[in-house]
Amino acid sequence: ESLRVIAGEALFAETAAPPAVAPYVPAPVHTIFSTVGPTDSSTPVFRRQDLSAGATITGPALLIDPFSSTVIETGFSVVVDGLGTAIMRETKQKRSSDKSSVVDIKKADPISLALFSNRFTSLALDMGALLERTALSVNVRERLDFSCALLDTKGFLIANAPHIPVHLGSLGVCARRILEVLQPENGDTIVSNHPKYGGSHLPDVTLLTPVYADDAPKAELLGYVCNRCHHSEIGGDRPGSMPPNATRLSQEGVVIFPDYLVRRGVARWDWIKDLLQNSPLPSRAPEENLADLNAAVAANLSGVEALRNLAREHGAKTVRYYMEAVKTHAADQTRAALQRFDPLKNYEAEERLDDGSLLRVAVRFPSGEGDRLVIDFTGSAPIHPGNLNGNEAIATSVVLYVLRLLIRENIPLNEGILQDVDLVLPKNSIVNPDFPDDPDQCPAVVGGNVELSQRLTDTLLKALGICAASQGTMNNLLFGSSSFGYYETIGGGAGAGDGFDGASAVQVHMTNTRITDPEILEQRYPVRLEAFEIQRGTGGGGRFWGGDGILRRIRFLAPVQISVLTQRRLSGPYGMNGGESGAPGRQTLIRSNGERLPLHSVDQADAEAGDVLLMETPGGGGYGERA
Repeated sequence: ESLRVIAGEALFAETAAPPAVAPYVPAPVHTIFSTVGPTDSSTPVFRRQDLSAGATITGPALLIDPFSSTVIETGFSVVVDGLGTAIMRETKQKRSSDKSSVVDIKKADPISLALFSNRFTSLALDMGALLERTALSVNVRERLDFSCALLDTKGFLIANAPHIPVHLGSLGVCARRILEVLQPENGDTIVSNHPKYGGSHLPDVTLLTPVYADDAPKAELLGYVCNRCHHSEIGGDRPGSMPPNATRLSQEGVVIFPDYLVRRGVARWDWIKDLLQNSPLPSRAPEENLADLNAAVAANLSGVEALRNLAREHGAKTVRYYMEAVKTHAADQTRAALQRFDPLKNYEAEERLDDGSLLRVAVRFPSGEGDRLVIDFTGSAPIHPGNLNGNEAIATSVVLYVLRLLIRENIPLNEGILQDVDLVLPKNSIVNPDFPDDPDQCPAVVGGNVELSQRLTDTLLKALGICAASQGTMNNLLFGSSSFGYYETIGGGAGAGDGFDGASAVQVHMTNTRITDPEILEQRYPVRLEAFEIQRGTGGGGRFWGGDGILRRIRFLAPVQISVLTQRRLSGPYGMNGGESGAPGRQTLIRSNGERLPLHSVDQADAEAGDVLLMETPGGGGYGERA
């Protein structure tokens, strides 16, 4: 006995015989609350072994056997043929629409909310899986340095795949800033990497695609799908497009103002190729850029079709309602999580970057009742003279991430978490600089996305007393030549907390990428990986110990230009409640003649064949005094 799924009007397999007896509808074993059909009725359940030839079941229903359960949705039926084979086919029954939808949209029942939350998340996961399979670059295909998400009709984040937190929290800001200057139509996809419009830094290229219910001229808008990929080479002063000495945005690579990559279904590849090749500091790998952009467009189009199918199945009105319900539920969960804090108390903390720049945050409940939260970064340093500047998108990512840590229920990361939060970002500061239209007048930001975001997370966690500091950096390593740029982030130690030790040798907080496999690294680039191991003893001591950092040793087989963007090289990540600090990191270029050249937190150097780069990353802070 088997179950075969057959599309359209096909009724039987070639070897199947017609029903031996007239069709009949069997009696269900029992009924359950519907999860596959109308929410105000019950779903019948049938046992496979009870069905004989001619049995017909019309969805919604559930068919079970000792080995599996089969959902028969509305608009489908199962018939048992003369050979005992259960065949599912789509009936001619019209799928639900807004007019016929029976979902009660006055109040979301928990089961339907959970189902829709998972469908939204699955949509983003499937986008990411397609992007991973079809991208060309090592950075996207191997390191998974990309993020995919679903947004509502106003550009607010609804759900995401568990990709890169610093990307995901900023995608809603990016979408809304883009929609202020462009109004995409059916068949359009917008591209941008500009920090003025919610971009995190120039290597992160964002694609935004509207999703309409169908291709009709006046089709209904369902929402937006979005992805952001880090291009390990997109021009700039140094290979890898993260120049340590940059002071202006124009030095960091190709600047893409919001524009149409796809307009009414027609891709503008010639335009984007010309921009990549003929900008003042062009990309060193434009063909790789174009390949990854192709993959990113395909990922968005898969998300478009998935959301359309969801609307065809349940109705556009229902889909949009559950988008709002997901945000409302997240807001409720955030309010509940904040109840553990004293609403009459101000929670404050300060941290300093390795160059002494001050980061300050104050968290308070202005009404004294815990019904609204203010997170205020006033007092943070002015605009950074180098490349460690952030923007609204990065600060929003940090706040969204930290508040999500407080919620103990497994909900999608979405902007409902920020519904009752006021974010204060002082103008012309390191967290909110002004971005004129001229890239030559804009501050550099490439290190703000990766390093400032990590240190802001440390600062907010410290204010709220959640856990000890993790490594506080992404340990960005870049090297390349005139023909290529390679990029990786290296893990370190996680901070300990009340009841748990910190993990060792992991990516933490704002980053969530893989490290390139040694075989891929050595095959694609002129290097040899000589060591990649846990740096034992670098985690801070305490009742609960911080995680240990990493030692990574790379030998160069050809001349390359090296760039490093790091933090926590002068002082280790803080411990909490009597816990000890983790060990700081360091990086050293060892010449082939044995000479050792220490590199600063943000630094660059030229290496020759035979030179070795030794990266030692920080450990996490400990929690509580040692017993």
